[in-house]
Amino acid sequence: MQGHPNPAHNPVPNNVQNNVVIVGGGFGGLYTALALAQRKHHPPVLLIEPNDRFLFLPLLYELLSGELRGWEIAPRYDGLLAGRGLAWLQDRVERIDTGGHRLHTAGGRTIAYGRLVLATGAESNTFAVPGADRHSLGFRSLADVERLQRLVADLRQQPRPLQRIAVVGAGPTGVELACKLADMVQGSAVIELIEQGPQLLPQARAFNREQAALALQRRDVRLRARTQVEAVEAGAITLRCHPDGDSPAHAETLAVRAVVWTAGLSFRPPRIDPAPACDSRGRLLCGPDLRLRDHADLFVAGDLAAPVDPQDTAGEGPGPAPPATAQVAFQQAPVLAANLIRSLAGEPLEPFQWNDLGEMMSLGVGEASLTAAGVTLAGPAAYQLRRLAYLTRLPGRSHQWRVAAGWLADWKP
Repeated sequence: MQGHPNPAHNPVPNNVQNNVVIVGGGFGGLYTALALAQRKHHPPVLLIEPNDRFLFLPLLYELLSGELRGWEIAPRYDGLLAGRGLAWLQDRVERIDTGGHRLHTAGGRTIAYGRLVLATGAESNTFAVPGADRHSLGFRSLADVERLQRLVADLRQQPRPLQRIAVVGAGPTGVELACKLADMVQGSAVIELIEQGPQLLPQARAFNREQAALALQRRDVRLRARTQVEAVEAGAITLRCHPDGDSPAHAETLAVRAVVWTAGLSFRPPRIDPAPACDSRGRLLCGPDLRLRDHADLFVAGDLAAPVDPQDTAGEGPGPAPPATAQVAFQQAPVLAANLIRSLAGEPLEPFQWNDLGEMMSLGVGEASLTAAGVTLAGPAAYQLRRLAYLTRLPGRSHQWRVAAGWLADWKP
């Protein structure tokens, strides 16, 4: 077991010495709270999250296409936490005073903590492209899903020539979204997938990359690789294309009905006084035990955590970071919950070790691709296995049973 090197010590007020406050109700925050609730005689736990529903992001594509229902992938926090000895505050944390062990919320509350978990996740990053913030849609919330559903309904009801939807970013989100949209529009619009790099899914396994390319081709989705977005306007997107070979780059402006931005993520935790060390992307540097560097009582979970290599004695650079996926947060939660208990008891902490369990992708309505444990599979069978795998990861056993019962009721042999 391994503790955090040279943590800064700040005295904790006696009346809150053993409580745990978790900031952010995404995968890292919620699943850590649920892991704590499974332990007998767990400390008081408060989850602070401004939204009223948890969002199971890997299945957001199926919600968009109508293959799943909202309550299945977006259960309410009050229902998930009821009867578990966990408290939930619907508020947003704006500032954390590490010296006083207090945090301040947008609602004017001041809350003391014994141990604090930061799990505020990530948000879309448009990289300061002119007009992208104002004129593009995202795909990270229920509101985003509703906007895209209205757009698709409008495209299908009023078909016009050369209608386009531009999806920016050919990573997993962009590819999965482009396939779903292509199936949903049913030929009433062209889907353009725009990627700055030379190929789609640069970090994916070769099998999934090949299956994704085939899925895009079958749906007539146009992949524009080596293409940068220079500006986004209402109804238009300006691109700079860098073709292979010695051909010079050229600009092109496309008329579009919508631009959906999936190209990058940014990390903006609440203000922390004094400011902690971050990496170049804004993620918080933490030890292998997920404790914030130089802080004894603050921990980091999910996308926000940038682990520091324990061999990096100067503490200047992050180690090999696991990907920003729900799979990582699933695995972090029980380790973090155990370390919180150990920290409160003054015991040594354990390092988090990520175990790559494979990769699954949705590739259109009723289709998917997966690679795991040496198995590769694509098509409808992979789609069903993907759904079953995520069923076991939905938060809370009672919610899993409700969803499973709904799926069985819908099943038609």
